[in-house]
Formats: sequence, C-alpha cells, structure tokens
Amino acid sequence: MGTDNVVLVNEKGEQIGLMEKIEAHEKALLHLAFSVFVFNEKDELMIQQRAHSKYHSPGLWTNTCCSHQREGESNITAGKRRLQEEMGFSTELKEVMNFIYKAPFDNGLTEHEFDYILIGNYEDDPDPNPDEVANWKWMSLGEIKSDMEVNPGVYTEWFKIIFDKYYTSIQK
Repeated sequence: MGTDNVVLVNEKGEQIGLMEKIEAHEKALLHLAFSVFVFNEKDELMIQQRAHSKYHSPGLWTNTCCSHQREGESNITAGKRRLQEEMGFSTELKEVMNFIYKAPFDNGLTEHEFDYILIGNYEDDPDPNPDEVANWKWMSLGEIKSDMEVNPGVYTEWFKIIFDKYYTSIQK
C-alpha cells in the first residue's frame, strides 16, 4: 500500500505540494479536504459515527463522509470515491462552497483544511465499512443543531464549525 498523501495548498486553494497525511496533520499545514452531506427526500441528513479505531475523533458523530482529495482528483470524484469506500453507496454530488478551518486535537494532530462542501441525495440504507463507520442515522438539520447545543462533545470539530458558520449553505 502506498503512502497516503494529502495535497498541500495556499490560502487560494492552489496546490503547492504533497505530504504524507499524518505529517501534514502533525505540522498543521493547510491541505485539501471535502465534507459530503447526503440528504433524503424528508430533508434528513445521513450522519455517521466514526469508527472507534480512527486515529482522531474516534466514535464521534459527523457528516455523511469526509476525506482528502488525491493529487489531480476532482472534488466530486473524490467525494463519490470516499462515499463508496465509507458508506457503501454512490450518488450524484454537487459542490456548494468551500472554507478554511483549523482544529487542534488532543492527540497532537491538527486539521488545517481547505474544505469543500458537497451535497447529494439518497433514499436507501447505506452499507457502511465497519473499519470507517461505527453507526449511522438520518436526522433533520434542526435536530442535529439542537443536539449539538446540548451534547457538543459527541460531534467532530469540523462538523460543529460547518453547523456554526455555514448552516444555510448545507440546507437543500
């Protein structure tokens, strides 16, 4: 298995290099990422609980899936690839916005990402990869927002940032 690299970017999202994923997180260097939000016809968001074996944010609830683009891979292609790898299905996605965030973790790693938000629709149950996902459920954005206020510690940092700053961008 090859090295798992991330695409390093400047503040404009332009590629400036490649680096092994863990090293980029240790050094808190800005790199490409994406966050997928999949809704059903009831306007509920499919959220996942990250596997307990993940190297950061294990067992926390987050958006449908997220990851990093490979060098030369479009945001949509990357989102569809990772959706299949994590949640076991594919659907059409559209890019709605991007933003930069920085979130340090207790384990010494820091997410510093140029994150693209991708939105899709799906009606069936997923077939999640147990190495990636511990659990999943459908919730309305209002239910998630309310629960986040009461139980912020059960959600990933990037998911809380998106809800705090970009809530209107993820609504269908």
